[in-house]
Amino acid sequence: MQLAFFLSEMEVELCYNRTMKRNDQNLLWGVLSALGAEVLFGLSYLFTKQISHQVSAVALLGWRFFVAFFVMLLFTKQLGLTAIRLQGKQLWNLGLLVLFCPIFYYIFETFGIGYTTASESGAFLASIPVVNLLVSSLVLKQQPTSFQIAGILVTLLGVLGSVFDVGATASFSLLGYLLLFLAVLSYAFHCVFVEKSSQISGLEMTFLMAGMGFFVFTFLAVIQALFQGNLVSLLALPFQNSSFLLAILYQGIGCSVLAFFLSNNAIKKIGVTRTSSFIGISTLVSILSGIVFLGETFSPFQALAAILIILGVYLSNRG
Repeated sequence: MQLAFFLSEMEVELCYNRTMKRNDQNLLWGVLSALGAEVLFGLSYLFTKQISHQVSAVALLGWRFFVAFFVMLLFTKQLGLTAIRLQGKQLWNLGLLVLFCPIFYYIFETFGIGYTTASESGAFLASIPVVNLLVSSLVLKQQPTSFQIAGILVTLLGVLGSVFDVGATASFSLLGYLLLFLAVLSYAFHCVFVEKSSQISGLEMTFLMAGMGFFVFTFLAVIQALFQGNLVSLLALPFQNSSFLLAILYQGIGCSVLAFFLSNNAIKKIGVTRTSSFIGISTLVSILSGIVFLGETFSPFQALAAILIILGVYLSNRG
């Protein structure tokens, strides 16, 4: 009897150790995935700064998701490196997560930015971690820790500081504010449905996001080009403009494939709130890459903002 009890205790301890080891591995991979995603998003600034004033945002999105979907098809269908199996899975959640992002998010963000100033749009988008925290608390019933709340607020201060250091101007566009708010809200609900879709792998989510983005934004880009009478110019863009080609290759592969996959993986491993705490890193990477590669200046205020962002990420992931 005592031997059986002793063996039972050993089994419980072994099971506990395995669970703790698995949790530690999930935490490590989740943190690395979130960090990698935001670094990739941040570096996109290098490729889009010049081209964003030369072509329409819809054309850029159309070509970006064309590249992303082509790459996903290549790796999943043609090369057979992995399989996409959606039968019998949480298709309702999957449909909502790809609808909220990339579709709703990029539509609202693109037009919202068009109606507002750079500082205003930056301030709205900086609030994504806060809105994510609120939405995940309401929908997923997840109670954030005091460190997570403090960390996200400190990161928000850092991002806002870096945005307004460039110069604060106001458009007073209520429509623009509404569109940007809807963009932020869409991204928050996207993250919630990523976490709720436990049966669907990060790769399957990324495949569907790229596919949906391709069909919607390519259609919109073609319609816009037809109305403007420049369809041939749209189709020739990557072959005539090397900067545009580099931009869509990086945004398509680096952001819409790799970064989306890493972000989805991070949410599944460490949850919405903790993943959201890393969003400020993309702002920091954008600033640093601009300094290193584009020769932009680095003000003392930006240095303080960078410290706040790093401190906020540390606090959010403490314990």
